[in-house]
Amino acid sequence: MDSRTVALIRTTFKAVAAEDGGPEKLARSFYSILFTDYPGIRDYFPAAMDSQRERLVSAIGYALDRLEEPDKLLPFLAQLGRDHRKYGVQPAHYVAVANSLKAAMREFAGTEMWTDEVATAWDEGLATISGAMISAADKETTPAAWSATVVERREVLRNLAVIRVQLDQPMQYAAGQYLSVQIPARPRMWRYLSPANPANANGEVEFHVRSVLGGWVSPAMVSHTAVGDQWLLGSPLGGLGVPRNTKRKMLMVGCGTGIAPLRAQIMAMAQRRVNPKVHLFVGGHHPCDLYDLQVLSQLAMANKWLSVTPVTESDENPWWYYESGEPQGDLPGLEPRMTGQIGKVVASYGSWADRDVQIVGSPSMVQTTKFRLMAAGTQAKSIRHDPLF
Repeated sequence: MDSRTVALIRTTFKAVAAEDGGPEKLARSFYSILFTDYPGIRDYFPAAMDSQRERLVSAIGYALDRLEEPDKLLPFLAQLGRDHRKYGVQPAHYVAVANSLKAAMREFAGTEMWTDEVATAWDEGLATISGAMISAADKETTPAAWSATVVERREVLRNLAVIRVQLDQPMQYAAGQYLSVQIPARPRMWRYLSPANPANANGEVEFHVRSVLGGWVSPAMVSHTAVGDQWLLGSPLGGLGVPRNTKRKMLMVGCGTGIAPLRAQIMAMAQRRVNPKVHLFVGGHHPCDLYDLQVLSQLAMANKWLSVTPVTESDENPWWYYESGEPQGDLPGLEPRMTGQIGKVVASYGSWADRDVQIVGSPSMVQTTKFRLMAAGTQAKSIRHDPLF
């Protein structure tokens, strides 16, 4: 697409998104048009659409911001195309989605902004996006979804469980990526989880799952998962991964279950002969949220290139946390625990200008940490985080 086409698409989308409640209104309008004009498509979606609407706008925004960067956009679209195979999506569905999105945009942009030239630009942009997704799906030879059997469920906290599954056949994913997961109790309600271990020939995957208050899926995963349950897993997604450059140092920052994709990468790196120095900050609200320190201690002891600094916002555990009373042994290989907001703590160390940076956690944590690092002198191009996870 030429620069004029890209500018027209981006301008109209940003104008709609900038309105008060614009992204939510656009998503609601899009799905209303889609389900009205193509009622058969409704069966592909869950009953509760909140999460679906949020991800739609995030995905559109991410794609439109990279229309002039095919080296970043096309791999992203290819991943989405491969992942959408699990729904049974056909080329005709892409046409329906494009028509509905264009109609929703036209409705909100108004006749003054929505000119024939803008309409043509959107036709070209949506054709490019759907074409890349369809092409990737058509070329893929792996399963549309993997079946997995739960082989272990271990409660770590009252709202957090470690769940291991055994795939029906091995899956190749890059350490640091994430997978869409569907459980029997919540059909068509896919949620995204990062494996905490690298891909292996045995097809074993470990997930760290925290229950989100008011959530539809995560509470069921944490509280009601049983050994023997059958899960479905979609194709791997995400841009995080172990860099090939073994000389440039790394900074990793993870909060809560955000430690999972970072730990997977460290485990993958431990299988290589040469690695750069890695400094990992692992954070939580309370000391008990640092549930994986024992494993991180073992990794730090076995790999001298790894430094691990625990960070908590409070020195006290919450009232509901039960402590056994048994003395807790020291965990060797770890730096002394710091207290404070993790982004502020990490930025206090300096600019980290010599590091490739990865940040994993809640959207607010990722953005806050990113802005603090940039203010301290870290270049934006050196910071990576997944846009949709």
